[in-house]
Amino acid sequence: MTKHLTEDQVAHFKQHGYVYPMRAIDAEQAAEYRRIIEQYEASSGEDVNRTLKIKGHLALPAIVELGRHPAILDAVEDLIGPDIMLFGASIFAKNGRDPRYVSWHQDSTYFGLTPHEEVTVWVALTPANSVNGVLRVLPGSHSGPDLKHVETYAADNMLAKGQTLVDIDENLAVEMPLQPGEFSMHHERTAHSSLPNRSDDRRIGFAFFYVPAHVKSTTGRRRATLVRGVDRFNHWDPDTLPEYDCDPRSMSELAATWGKYKDGEVKQAADMAAPQ
Repeated sequence: MTKHLTEDQVAHFKQHGYVYPMRAIDAEQAAEYRRIIEQYEASSGEDVNRTLKIKGHLALPAIVELGRHPAILDAVEDLIGPDIMLFGASIFAKNGRDPRYVSWHQDSTYFGLTPHEEVTVWVALTPANSVNGVLRVLPGSHSGPDLKHVETYAADNMLAKGQTLVDIDENLAVEMPLQPGEFSMHHERTAHSSLPNRSDDRRIGFAFFYVPAHVKSTTGRRRATLVRGVDRFNHWDPDTLPEYDCDPRSMSELAATWGKYKDGEVKQAADMAAPQ
């Protein structure tokens, strides 16, 4: 028996590599998470897209709380089982009339995991729709091997390396519109992207990256947080979780992880030093 998803939703995910919409929180709670994030952004003086990446939950206890939300974990458990590790989280915030976009890519090429059983939960803190740059997927693209990427480092690409799939048929794209507080889920091999925001308001979503505890890192020992169940495998060291906003211990870990991910280009991470 499933906990949050229906049997049909589980079957849809297995066949197509994605499922939506599910609800985690109400619109008022989503607005409060937006306020917390924008308050952090104002106090840091940095665009959140420059800081809350890869391990973005390490900056704010509220985001750790959201990543542990029972409704989200129930849905994740329906897909990958009861022993769940949160190994990362990234914000995707597009301003109104923002030219930035996310190119077609597969997370499996860059996450460094084996076996490929990661599930991404994308939580909408504002509406996500066709006008403001909704998340799009290519159904069934999770069922084969990793596809060919090129790394463009394009200025308006919100991905760290501008990683872009080649020869994608845009006609096959499926949009996953969400209301504030709803979430979508996709497999790490599901190709996905989003277009620029053509509306006047921001479009904000937080992506949480979950793996069953038996999944290993292929790039050396890394950190993750057990959010449900039991870790019987000890493949991951524990994250340094924040005890309060911008906890210097967790911010240091966040900066180091983001810098390493960007292949040593640490300026963005260095710019986010915790306030004294």
